[in-house]
Amino acid sequence: MVGQNKGKKRGASSHEAPAEKAPLFPKSKGIDVPSDPEYSSDDDEEVEEGDFDEMLKEMANDQGIDSDDANDYIAGDSLDEEEEEEGDDESDIHSSDIEGASSEDGDDESEDGEDPEESDNEEDSSLERVASRSTDGQHTAVDSQDEAEGSGEEELDEVNMDKLTIRDFVGDIQGWKEYRKTLPQIDAGYASDSSTEDPANTIGNVPIEWYEDYPHIGYDIDGKRILKPATADELDKFLANMDDPDVFRTARDEVNQQDVKLSEEEIDIIRRIQGGNIPDADYNPYEETVEWFTSKTMQMPLSGAPLAKRGFIPSKWEHKRVMKIVRAIRQGRITRSGAPSQDTKPRFYDVWEKAEENDDDNTHQKRMARRARMPAPRLALPSHDESYHPPAEYLPSEAERQSWLDEDPDHRKKNYLPQDFGSLRSVPGYERFVQERFQRCLDLYLAPRMLKRTTQLNAEELMPKLPDPRDLRPFPSVESLVYLGHTGRVRSISVDPTGLWLLSGSDDGTVRLWEIVSGRCAKIWDLKETVHMVAWCPSADVCVFAAAAGSRTVIVIPSELCDEHKRLLSEELVRAGFNSAAQAEEGEEEDDSLPVSWDMPTSAEQATGIHVSVTMHKTVKSVMWHRRGDYLATLTAEEGGSSVLIHQVSKHKSQRPFRKLKGAVQSIMFHPTKPWFLVATQRYVRIYNLMQQALIKTLQPGVKWISSIDVHPQGDNVIVGSYDKKLSWFDLDLSVKPYRSIRYHRQAIRQVQYSRKFPLFATTSDDGTIQVYHGMVYQDLNQNPLIVPLKILRGHEIRNSLGVLDCVFHPIQPWLISSGADGTIRLSVHNTEQ
Repeated sequence: MVGQNKGKKRGASSHEAPAEKAPLFPKSKGIDVPSDPEYSSDDDEEVEEGDFDEMLKEMANDQGIDSDDANDYIAGDSLDEEEEEEGDDESDIHSSDIEGASSEDGDDESEDGEDPEESDNEEDSSLERVASRSTDGQHTAVDSQDEAEGSGEEELDEVNMDKLTIRDFVGDIQGWKEYRKTLPQIDAGYASDSSTEDPANTIGNVPIEWYEDYPHIGYDIDGKRILKPATADELDKFLANMDDPDVFRTARDEVNQQDVKLSEEEIDIIRRIQGGNIPDADYNPYEETVEWFTSKTMQMPLSGAPLAKRGFIPSKWEHKRVMKIVRAIRQGRITRSGAPSQDTKPRFYDVWEKAEENDDDNTHQKRMARRARMPAPRLALPSHDESYHPPAEYLPSEAERQSWLDEDPDHRKKNYLPQDFGSLRSVPGYERFVQERFQRCLDLYLAPRMLKRTTQLNAEELMPKLPDPRDLRPFPSVESLVYLGHTGRVRSISVDPTGLWLLSGSDDGTVRLWEIVSGRCAKIWDLKETVHMVAWCPSADVCVFAAAAGSRTVIVIPSELCDEHKRLLSEELVRAGFNSAAQAEEGEEEDDSLPVSWDMPTSAEQATGIHVSVTMHKTVKSVMWHRRGDYLATLTAEEGGSSVLIHQVSKHKSQRPFRKLKGAVQSIMFHPTKPWFLVATQRYVRIYNLMQQALIKTLQPGVKWISSIDVHPQGDNVIVGSYDKKLSWFDLDLSVKPYRSIRYHRQAIRQVQYSRKFPLFATTSDDGTIQVYHGMVYQDLNQNPLIVPLKILRGHEIRNSLGVLDCVFHPIQPWLISSGADGTIRLSVHNTEQ
């Protein structure tokens, strides 16, 4: 087929060209055609047949050869390549191989019935004609000196060999291939016109660990393996590093397996990266801001174009739109929002409209506006037994099921029985759904409902706005002294009017006199019985105190504490009752039914300062002095009117103010400013006027058992403590009910006490604590008293469920003295460091 094609091509060319035959390009002729670096000998081996044919066509066109003639070269080249592949030696091609290839080519052509010499001559003539046409008017690379010498040279020198082109191998294509293999390789270095430098190692972006078990490190451009360089041992590396001054600026390139010396610029970049700086030293991160859009107004306009016509001519479209809206308003199709049209009729009518007489339209509208929507009550949430798969304990037994079926439907607690279904798909439709919905609608329609208004209150809003306790100082806050000496419970304590001395009575049967400031025990009186109460006389003219021990009350004058004048006045007050003349004058009026006897103490007791002993039939629980210091009230453990007695010390006279008393008396007290006497029973506090001998009022604290009472120094307020842990504050001018009830203690309240100088009061309890309050009473009757909790004092131990038994304020300082069941007395003072 190749021969036939060649015959056709020769027949076509014979009609166009003359019959002359002449060689086109003698092989001895030197033609200066520079070789193209893109077509190297190595590339020819890898190019396929079709690509190489195209390359030959392009080169023939560049040299001016006709495309039809170039096809002959391509066909011959393909035959030569087929014959070349059949050979054994592919690396070296000799002239004998070229001759063999040409002879074989001639044999192929002879098969078509033509002479091979004639075909070669015709082919040469056609190429000559093509070459002559393509070189007319163009510059050729033929050396003028070589033309003058002629074509007699058979071999070219080395200089001319480098300048040969395809024109020099017109009839010898195989020679052209061999010639290309002898050309030197092109080094793509800096002298090359290539803009990029190919790396020596072409493994690409491949982890270097993949080549750890192989002797090579990659492949070169020809596909050959790049062997790993020989590596020295650690000793050789150490010695080489010792001699190399640039060892500290050398880095290892693992990809190319070579050591790279870092330049000064690279070292500077590394140091800047380690320091957290920008790698580029010339980069300025704080460059001045470039105002791409300046805030300054330009003096000239951006454009000189004239204004648009719509800028100063009214819009016709807007005019039409406005007129359309105006017509709709005039026709009544558009009205104000919220204003109904006049011809509208209500869709629904209120049957209770104007139900009341003299009810006009405005009043009815206001009433309707006040009506609030009443939401329907919510249904109860389903329980566990309404589940389609309830727990086993919710399923009824057969007896329960039969009992439910026999029961009247109106008396059943539930109108259904719990059932268990295996899955939700097995649950049938509820058969009573329509009936229950209907009953629900009837309930909402017929059952009357009332909207319950609830007030949303915050807990913080309910708390009173109280001042800061730091603004209410001074008050006792820290424990200062502990008075030790009693071996039993200290039931009662009392401070003398001067504020220097303290009395304490205990279950050990002794009365002790303490110096308040130092805590020193000055004197001890042994009364042989439990001392329930001690009380100083409030008069500042005398120095006398009373102590209730057992069934008698002794009056003692501590002569060591007073001067001579005060001692004489005290003895005169106490001993005046022993004057026989006074007893004779008043003997007829003496009430012999009173269980009281005024006795002279023994000589031993007189030596200790006891001057009078008042003996009674029952145990004396409480002793209270009148503010003038001449009257003394005692409370005994018996019930009835004889439990409360009032004694006149100067006359040694006793009287019973009450014939009958309702309930057991718990505490008694004289009013500080008025001739009133307060008696606290178990549930009530009664106030009597001693001058009028009448009951004034009865206070109702609302507690179960009253324990103690105290009256404010101004006389208008009373505090009541109870065993049910409640404290009640009464304003006598306001009501007989408590103005304020406080319940802060966890156990029973034993004693309540007002301060005579500061707006303070305190409560003691069996929980072992003392709570101090600020209680300010204002002169303005329109202003209520201010009660603020201040401090909780601790320190007393609880013994046999008893805590703090008594407390008293200092008459001058903001101090509080307390006694407890642990046998100690503690002094709490104001902390000046706070």
